[in-house]
Amino acid sequence: MSDSDFLSFENALDELSLEEDDLKRLISAGEIRAFREGSKMRLRAEDVTRVAGDLNVSRGSVREALLILERRHLVEIYPRRGAVVSELTIGSVNALYDIYIDLLCMLARKVLERWPGEQLGGMMGQVNEMQAVIDALNSNAPDAAERVIEAGFGVMQYAYRLVDNPFLEETLENFRPAISRTYYVALEHFRSEIAETGTFFRRLADAAVEGDSERLQRVIQDFGEHQRHQVLSILTEETA
Repeated sequence: MSDSDFLSFENALDELSLEEDDLKRLISAGEIRAFREGSKMRLRAEDVTRVAGDLNVSRGSVREALLILERRHLVEIYPRRGAVVSELTIGSVNALYDIYIDLLCMLARKVLERWPGEQLGGMMGQVNEMQAVIDALNSNAPDAAERVIEAGFGVMQYAYRLVDNPFLEETLENFRPAISRTYYVALEHFRSEIAETGTFFRRLADAAVEGDSERLQRVIQDFGEHQRHQVLSILTEETA
C-alpha cells in the first residue's frame, strides 16, 4: 500500500458530524458518511496534535476514537503508516448480517417474553414518530438516509428499555456503526427504500402488539435478508 492510497486525516474528519463529547465528535456521523465508500485517512503524530487542537480534544481522544473504530471493524490501523477505512466486502457483509439478524430476533423474543402485546402501544407510537420523519422528508434530501436510519434506531432503543438486558443492548450497540454503514449504502442507492423502511416498521409493530413472536421474528428476518441482498447487489455491481 503506497502513500497515495491514503487521504489526509483532516479530510476524513471533515466528513464527521461533530457531537458534544470527544468520541462522538470523532465517530458519530463518520460511521455513516466518511466510512461508506472505502475512503482512506492517514494518521501521523503531527496530524494527531493538529486535529486534537482543532477539535479541542486531547491527543489521547483522537487515538482512542481510532481504536474504537478499529474494534468495530470500520478502520484498519497500520503501525507507523496510518489508518485506512475498512473495505466493505461480500464476506464481511454476510458475516455481519448472519449475527445481527439473530440478535434482533433475540431482542424481539425478549420483548414479548416480558410484555404482553396489549401493553406495547408505545412501540406503535415510536413507529408513528418514525413515519412522521419519513413523511416529512424529501427522499432526495442529502440527509434523508441518515435521518431515517436514526429514527429506526430510536425504535430499537425503545425495545432496549422494555427488555432491560444491558448485555444484549451493549452487544447490539457495538454492531450499530457497521450496520449503519450498510444501511446508508443501501438507502443511498435505493432511495425508494426509504418509504419501504416505514412499511417494515409498521409490520413489526403490528406483530408485536398482537403478541405474535413467530411473525415478529419472520418480519425481522425478511427485512434483514432484504437489506443484505441490496448491499450485496451493490458490491457485486461495483466489482463487476
